[in-house]
Amino acid sequence: MVVFAVSTMFFHEYQVGEILSAASAAGLDSVEFWVETPSFWLAGQPEGELLLARKAYPAMERATLHAPILDLNPTSVNLAIAEVSVRYICDSVRLAGRAGFPLVTVHPGRRTAKRPPGPPDLRKFDRYIRALEDTSRESRVEIAMENMENRVNSLVCTPEEMRALLDREEWLSFTLDLSHATTGGPGVASRYIDLCGERLVNVHVSASRDGKLHLPPSGDPGVSGILHRLSGSGYKGHLTLEIEDLALQQGLSYQEKIALLSHESGFMRDFFRESTVL
Repeated sequence: MVVFAVSTMFFHEYQVGEILSAASAAGLDSVEFWVETPSFWLAGQPEGELLLARKAYPAMERATLHAPILDLNPTSVNLAIAEVSVRYICDSVRLAGRAGFPLVTVHPGRRTAKRPPGPPDLRKFDRYIRALEDTSRESRVEIAMENMENRVNSLVCTPEEMRALLDREEWLSFTLDLSHATTGGPGVASRYIDLCGERLVNVHVSASRDGKLHLPPSGDPGVSGILHRLSGSGYKGHLTLEIEDLALQQGLSYQEKIALLSHESGFMRDFFRESTVL
């Protein structure tokens, strides 16, 4: 069954309960809970609050978790930054295991300099992958690697790189970010599905225009084509609206954000009427 969700960072200025209430009010099934959601992160990641939220809010029943990324880089040239980044990310996987989140999306890191990744970066990436594998097995949590923007210093930013990674790591799953894929050119999102679709468990749904990423997806021909293809292929994973509110033309109130999500949720559901969670 397809699960329709939204990233909690769209409501970054609100408390956890307000975010979860908004997701339900917008007609969404669930959320992708970012560990760095400010009301949770800045409070010291109160695990008890997260456990209570899972019991109190229907939107948490099928929630996934997104590992922290801000100020972190598991392949940093600075060994201390690389080490603390791996620790924070693996700690989020352990948190997911304790709190009952079945899936965690992670980022691969990047070369610190604006140059193509080289052997030292790839060695750090391999150490990071081994730490993720160990933590995944210990916590019994599925981990999905997200494709990055196609930039000179990015890791895992092409369909071929993702395929090669999945071939090496049979335990790993895949989160497709549609906006990130568009930075590689037209048709790249479809190429990700061609090569990696059997390991796809989560899709970050958004549009991109004029260099802006993570815009509302409704009406975008490229996003429509991907959703149509996923529906036709029998995709049963998560579809997660990942919208950057700062990319919108004006600030939105709480109610306006709910209204926008309600519209975008309806747009996605139109492609999956027979697969919708009941």
